[in-house]
Amino acid sequence: MGDLSADLAPTGVLRAAINLGNPVLAHGTATEPGGVTVDLAREVGARLGVEVELRCFHAARKSFEALTSGAADLCFLAIEPARAAEVAFTAPYVVIEGVYVVPDGSPVRSPGDVDRPGVRIGVKQGSAYDLYLTRTLSHATIVRGEDGVAVFEEQGLDVAAGIRQPMTAYVAARPGTRVVDERFMQIRQAVGTTPDRRPETIAFLRDLVEELKASGFVADALRRANQGDATVAD
Repeated sequence: MGDLSADLAPTGVLRAAINLGNPVLAHGTATEPGGVTVDLAREVGARLGVEVELRCFHAARKSFEALTSGAADLCFLAIEPARAAEVAFTAPYVVIEGVYVVPDGSPVRSPGDVDRPGVRIGVKQGSAYDLYLTRTLSHATIVRGEDGVAVFEEQGLDVAAGIRQPMTAYVAARPGTRVVDERFMQIRQAVGTTPDRRPETIAFLRDLVEELKASGFVADALRRANQGDATVAD
């Protein structure tokens, strides 16, 4: 593992970017994070025989920037074409869903009702669903902010986009809103590093993810984080 360790953790410490902004993947604080991505990062470090440093952020775009700037060695991001040139991804380890939230009186009943002129959608800037909607919507307007539901509220938007679990919790706490039950996208969460790593290093990460899915490690980590309703990827 020496060559792999030197390649993936050249400082002698594996620096892993953790996105606390996605509760399916991580929770807690920067000093005490937890969740499936934290468990995965520590397992990678254990296999390599190196210490792990968790560098926590509150948005996927910040994790992406940490990796691409050289401030992190490992990331946990959704597979998206806009990231593919700068991130070597494994296969997904978990699949989550992107859904819309609308006011109760909205005419929107399915994702197909959203892409219309005049419809404004609040999203978290740089999120997987921001990237997906940017490349797939033709008529609706995307309004980006630090938090999709916050900009939805502040600007009185027609729709908010987000991850099913936190969006469901949001609606439960906000009478007058509802979830559009049908998902508008599947979000394939994967482990990533920079593509300039050795092919053997990238293969190690890809093989390890497959092993940890098959062994039940990923499912157990999700259950421990109270995210047992998230789907382990095939």
